[in-house]
Amino acid sequence: MLLRYFYDNKLAHASYLVGCQATGEALVVDPDRDVEIYLKTAKAEGLRIAGVTETHIHADFVSGARELAERGARLFLSDAGDENWKYSYEQNYEHQLLKDGDIFKVGNIKFEVMHTPGHTPEHLSFVLTNTAGADRPMGIFSGDFVFVGDVGRPDLLEKAVGVSGAAAAGARQMFKSLQRFKSLPDYLQVWPAHGAGSACGKALGAIPSSTVGYEKMFNWAMQLTDEQKFVAALLDGQPEPPKYFAMMKKINGEGPKLLQEVRKPEPLSFDKLNLLIKNGATIVDTRPSDAFANGHVQGTINIPYNNAFINWAGWLIDFVKPFYLISSISKIENILRDLNAIGLDNVGGFFDQESMKTAFSKQDLQTYALITPQQAAREISSGKATIIDVRNHGEWEAGHISGAMHLMLGYLVDRLSEIPKDRQIIVQCQSGSRSAIAASILKAGGIERVANLLGGINAWKNDDLPVVQ
Repeated sequence: MLLRYFYDNKLAHASYLVGCQATGEALVVDPDRDVEIYLKTAKAEGLRIAGVTETHIHADFVSGARELAERGARLFLSDAGDENWKYSYEQNYEHQLLKDGDIFKVGNIKFEVMHTPGHTPEHLSFVLTNTAGADRPMGIFSGDFVFVGDVGRPDLLEKAVGVSGAAAAGARQMFKSLQRFKSLPDYLQVWPAHGAGSACGKALGAIPSSTVGYEKMFNWAMQLTDEQKFVAALLDGQPEPPKYFAMMKKINGEGPKLLQEVRKPEPLSFDKLNLLIKNGATIVDTRPSDAFANGHVQGTINIPYNNAFINWAGWLIDFVKPFYLISSISKIENILRDLNAIGLDNVGGFFDQESMKTAFSKQDLQTYALITPQQAAREISSGKATIIDVRNHGEWEAGHISGAMHLMLGYLVDRLSEIPKDRQIIVQCQSGSRSAIAASILKAGGIERVANLLGGINAWKNDDLPVVQ
């Protein structure tokens, strides 16, 4: 048997290729949308991808299951949820729908299906046995059920999709699913679908795998034996789910568009930019925040291309309307791949950032100010400025600047009307990166006097300035 692990740092997403070398067949578990890496790996190992499965309808990335099915892989998909959690594209491909207790094989490798609801109602886990050399299982693909040090959050259906009461119901399902997990042999390896940084849990470890026994001893969720206490603890402190999670559930359930069907955007001349902005188009400048602060086109927003890019693009970009990019030519392919990973396929075109230098004079470009904590403290105390904290709820609760408005970055666009326009606005986060995005949104929204707090609340605390809880 062969097992290969793939990890996307930007999505904190793990996927797997399991191969039976005796028969030359392989199965991919929880694939990314871009499936070339699996195809290349299988070919290098002398394998054919005969099957593809996913533990649940993913909410944080577009699944590559349909891409692999289009290339001849058999789909193994959950049939354990109600009508709201069914797939609707599998009929176009060879497939098998799965329920608790089902068994399927790829070569000599057996997969036993466990229905493990809690994170989502239809969630499955797969217990793997290499029947060529063993009569007992080796490990479990736990998806978003059990992570290293954590378990899947049950509140996405309520918070991201709007189903009232689903969070508590999901937490109770999770409690029952964990009792089944605890009955598994301690030696079983645990292969989860996410690691540290994923929004699918609140305390995921950075270790790629674990064992059932280790998680039973040290995973916080395994220590709680009272159901009500478990439910309360699981729901407490969950971060805000990104807006795009609801869209991912829809795309993955219906079946994502094949990548070959996604239109490739063309480079555009900057003389078209102002008309697009005038007509209400979203223009995303992907340059670093310091470059944007020093000169940008009025009406554009800044989402720097770094490891947080996918997350904030999913929060801030409309999935329906075309949008446009400002980027370097050398990075555009990687940016498009990252956008495709969460279904943001509707890129109308892109502008080469190098051409900005000739298309616009310095006088044509806007800037926003950077302000030190001491300067900010004086402006706030004099009543000349309002500070807006764009961190998440948990960070705000842990300590914030007295008098600050709390407008989490992901919701800022929807709440621009709440921001006073008669004074300077200082935006602040933990270290200054999220507030840089916020500053660009405020400027694009017509708020002229904007400053970003250098170093965020970390720098504020380092200067011994007060915070409250």
